[in-house]
Amino acid sequence: MKLNELKPADGSRKVGKRLGRGHSAGQGKTSGRGVKGQHARSGGYHKVGFEGGQMPLQRRLPKIGFVSPTRALQAEVRLHELAVPGTDVVDVEALRKAHIISARATKVKVIASGKIDRAVTVKGLKVTPGARAAIEAAGGTVEEA
Repeated sequence: MKLNELKPADGSRKVGKRLGRGHSAGQGKTSGRGVKGQHARSGGYHKVGFEGGQMPLQRRLPKIGFVSPTRALQAEVRLHELAVPGTDVVDVEALRKAHIISARATKVKVIASGKIDRAVTVKGLKVTPGARAAIEAAGGTVEEA
C-alpha cells in the first residue's frame, strides 16, 4: 500500500447536498433555508450561544469551581522526596534546586506518604505529625521555622 492509494473507508464520508439545483433535485428554490427571516438571508448574524431570546445555556447553569490564587505558592512534599542527593539538610532552597517544588513555592509541608530510610534534618518546613514520627524514626530531626 502506498500513500497515494489511501482512501477513506466506505460510508465514512457523506456526499454534501447540492443546493439550489432545481425542484426535482430536492433542494431547489429556498435550498433548505425555509421561507424568509434572518436565516434565509445571506450574512444572517446572531451571537454565539444565542437561543432566540431564551436564556442561553451558559447562563442557565450555575457557576462552579474555584482556583485559589495562592495555589502556586504552596507545595506538598512526600517523605521519599526528602532524600535529596548530596545534602543532609532539607530546606526550601534544597528542594527548589532538586526541582521537587516549583520556583514560586514559599510554603512547603511534608506529608506522611512513602518511606524515608535516610537521616535528614528538615529545616523551615511544616511537617505533619505522622511525617515527623517517620523522620525521627529514621534518625533525622525536624527544625520548624
